[in-house]
Amino acid sequence: MSQVSGFLEGERDYGNLKGDTGPLVYPAGFLYIYSALQHVTRGQVYPAQILFGLLYIVNLAIVLSIYVKTSVVPWWALSLLALSKRVHSIFVLRLFNDCFATTFLHAALFFLLKQKWHLGLIIFSAAVSVKMNVLLYAPALLILMLQAMDVFGVISALAGAALVQILLGLPFLLTHPVAYLSKAFNLGRVFIHFWSVNFKFVPEPTFISREFAVALLVAHLGLLTVFAHYRWCRHEGGLPSLLRLKIAELSSFSMTRFYCTSSTTKLLRTEYIATTMFVGNFIGIVCARSLHYQFYSWYFYSLPYLLWKTPFPTLLRLTLFVVVELCWNVYPSNVYSSLLLLVVHLVVLGGLWTASPGNPYADDPNSRLTTKKKQP
Repeated sequence: MSQVSGFLEGERDYGNLKGDTGPLVYPAGFLYIYSALQHVTRGQVYPAQILFGLLYIVNLAIVLSIYVKTSVVPWWALSLLALSKRVHSIFVLRLFNDCFATTFLHAALFFLLKQKWHLGLIIFSAAVSVKMNVLLYAPALLILMLQAMDVFGVISALAGAALVQILLGLPFLLTHPVAYLSKAFNLGRVFIHFWSVNFKFVPEPTFISREFAVALLVAHLGLLTVFAHYRWCRHEGGLPSLLRLKIAELSSFSMTRFYCTSSTTKLLRTEYIATTMFVGNFIGIVCARSLHYQFYSWYFYSLPYLLWKTPFPTLLRLTLFVVVELCWNVYPSNVYSSLLLLVVHLVVLGGLWTASPGNPYADDPNSRLTTKKKQP
């Protein structure tokens, strides 16, 4: 609330927007949401907790609909989604903006499962406007778009997402664009070692070093590339084959064709869409330099799904789920809890690697195509 007070008083320079916790580092969507909360609750905590309790229920309903639609997790295991003490704290006690970003992300995924790519991208962009962590899903989402749509559909969907960012950031882009872009989308932030839940066992000088950050970035990009080539794009013959196909389509791009012809859309399996999105985000979680306590909401709701996508026995899945929850409830985190969390993350990632990727397409992509007319 202290960070949005300057915005409500008319300040449009992101460099001057600060609060008790430091400078404002979130995009414009955050400002609008918390300004509305300021107006509705008059800055009081209890009314805000009621609203966040409702948000928690809405988010849970969306997640349950995703789980039911994919049919990966047995019905009894759906109860795991409501059993996290830490997530309850994040939503109803701490009132973090991660809650809104997570809810928007799940809403976007819900429409992606319905093959509503343009609408899904718009809601995804709205989630990014609240907090940048949503971009961890972006590489996997791009792969899905390239598989589901031709290059013209991908361009139009990305244009819609970009338009959302421009419109939301317009008051700041028109006045102090450099300050807005550098503060709201700062990818080089160094987090405080004390609050790290995952790499607390790393000495602080190493933790804040550029070398450690670069090593994690290389690992992140490497894992994404390996999963994309050998798992997500396996049906197309690998990532280079998919990219070559899209480059060939792009070489024949013309604005006349873009506006006047239909766009070819391939139906992807709902399970494949959810799996690719959740795994792509989880890779980012594993390689994140610092996970603060509120960051648990970034992947908790995908955790049961990911565990049931592994070939592990049910008892091991439940054990891993409980261990992750326990690690996130150790305060402050220590060498042992953070190391244990990393080990469990790697075990789950290894299980996901051994899982069969399957056919991503609901229909044979070579013979049965669903063609939709492109909207002008």
